[in-house]
This record gives sequence, structure tokens and C-alpha cells, in this order.
Amino acid sequence: MTKSQYAAAGVDLRVAEASKQRIGRLVAGTRTPLAVGAVGAFGGMVRVPAGMRQPVLVMSTDGVGTKVLVAREMGRLDTVGEDLVNHSVNDILVHGARPLAFQDYVAGAGLTVDEIADLVEGVARGCRAHEMVLAGGETAQMPGLYQPGHFDLAGTIVGVVEEEEALHGDRIVPGDVLLGYASTGCHTNGYTLARHILFDVLKLRVDQRVDELDTTVGEALLAVHRSYAAAVRPVLGLVHGIAHITGGGIPGNLVRVLPAGAEAVVRGGSWPVPALFRMLQRAGAVSDEEMRDVFNLGVGLIVALPPSAVDRAQAQAREVGVETWVIGAIHPGAPAVRFS
Repeated sequence: MTKSQYAAAGVDLRVAEASKQRIGRLVAGTRTPLAVGAVGAFGGMVRVPAGMRQPVLVMSTDGVGTKVLVAREMGRLDTVGEDLVNHSVNDILVHGARPLAFQDYVAGAGLTVDEIADLVEGVARGCRAHEMVLAGGETAQMPGLYQPGHFDLAGTIVGVVEEEEALHGDRIVPGDVLLGYASTGCHTNGYTLARHILFDVLKLRVDQRVDELDTTVGEALLAVHRSYAAAVRPVLGLVHGIAHITGGGIPGNLVRVLPAGAEAVVRGGSWPVPALFRMLQRAGAVSDEEMRDVFNLGVGLIVALPPSAVDRAQAQAREVGVETWVIGAIHPGAPAVRFS
């Protein structure tokens, strides 16, 4: 099959080559002293930081789900790349790990050079913010599998932590305080339900301003997934356990870090639920239970720590502009999350 036939079938190699050149420049801008090898090689390489006694690599793979549909409708693709990185950084922060390297995967059909570059620019921006190497990735044009102009975005992060300092949740004990860290919105979860309520039930447009939200629908939905690295890393030595509140909400994620003999009791009303979630619940007639299972409800991260460490943790969060609230405590009992 000739190149022109391949392009007619939906894959333009000239676009692919131009995209590689743009991406190469973005990747080069994330290089750190730990980077090894050439940009554009078949595999990305990164050194483990020197001086570590028993380094453990921490890896996680995730995507941004149907938030990409909102980005496409808005014609703004760079922020979902930043979402992807921040989500991944938070996932390994749960274990006390610092990020080393990232790889992204963009799959779609009929994407232009500029659209691909915008997606990767967001990823690169997130990597630079965390002094992390964008060690490589893949861009795949797959017409027939994706409708023209549609795409998916995913990525893999590699971090490192000293084995003796790694957090698993086993240090959590009754008497620990649950400290909730403010989210910026839906982050990267619950968009299928949010989109249904806003676009199908309420018949809103992405560019429509809503007074209750004090912004447009699209801007509210595209608010970038917050990274909690700067708020939490300086106080990791005080922390007994961390839960990143993603799909499954507070009950589905906090329970994942609870050891035997520890029940998490979360106090309803102990933090202000943002207007977006209140609007979604009211317009969609969604029960409290389902709201808790689908959305973060304004709490993007929960840290379990002793009462004596709360002031220090909150001061660090305030220093980097993240609001926090004491939202509950650990009680004796079987591992579970209960709302009071």
C-alpha cells in the first residue's frame, strides 16, 4: 500500500512525522540530570537517584476518561495532558514516592499536528512542574476504531521511594485524624454522569455561563486535576496513610489503605461541597450514596495522621494554596468507611 493510499485510508504519515518533530522538542524540554539516552529512542531511560539505600520503583497507569470529550468540544486539548500527569503523580504520592519519569499514549483518528502537540504540551507542562522526565510515549492514528477527531489519552508514571519509607496504610491506627485536601472540581472521574446531567438533562452548552458556577460549563468541567505533591511531600514523615480520591469516591478509595482494626468515620458536612456537585445532585436527582460513590465532592486527597501533626500538615498545605479540613477520624473496627 503506497503512502497516498495509507493517507486515504485514514493515516497520514506526513502528519505523523511532523507530530514527531513537535513532540521531540516538547520531550527535550523535560530532560533532567536523571535522563539517559536519546530523545526518540525505542525506549526511555532514567537513572535511579544516587544515594538511595533500598530504592523501590512505584508504577501506575491511568487515563483521563471521558473528560477528553469535554476537551474536544471546547477545542482545548492541553489541559487534559496536565490532568493525566497530576493524577498519576498523586497515585504514587499515596505510597510516598517521588516521580522520576512519565510516558504518554495518545490514540485517535484524524488528529492534526496541532491537536497532538497540544495534548503532549499539557503532559510536558505537568512533567516540568514536577521535575520529571517525559521519557517517551506513543501516538497512534487508528481510523475505524475511533471516529474522526476523537481520541483517548493515557499514561504511565515511574517513581521511587526508600523501601523503609514507603506508605502502605499499615501505619494507620485508631485515633488518627482524617485530613481532607480540596479538589479543583471533578478532577478526572465521574464525567460520564456529569456530562449526562449537564448536557442531556439540563441541555446546557459547554460555552454557556452558569451563575451558580461563576464560570462556563466547559471551564468548570476542564478545571485541572490538582497535584498534591507540594502540599504533602514536605510532611510525609508525619503521615500514616494517604488515599487519592478518584473513581469510587471517598468510600471506594479510603478503604483501600485501611489496615485490619481500623474503621474510617467521615463526618458529613465537615467541608464545603462545591457548587458544581450540588448542581449535579439537584439536577440529576442523584442520591447521597451515589454522589459519594461517583464524585470526590470537593475532597481530592485524604491523609491519615496523628492529631499532633495536623497543624503542621495544614500549614504546609496553606503555604502552597491548598485548603484542608479535618473531616473525620480512625476508629477501632473492621476496615470500612462510614459517614456520620
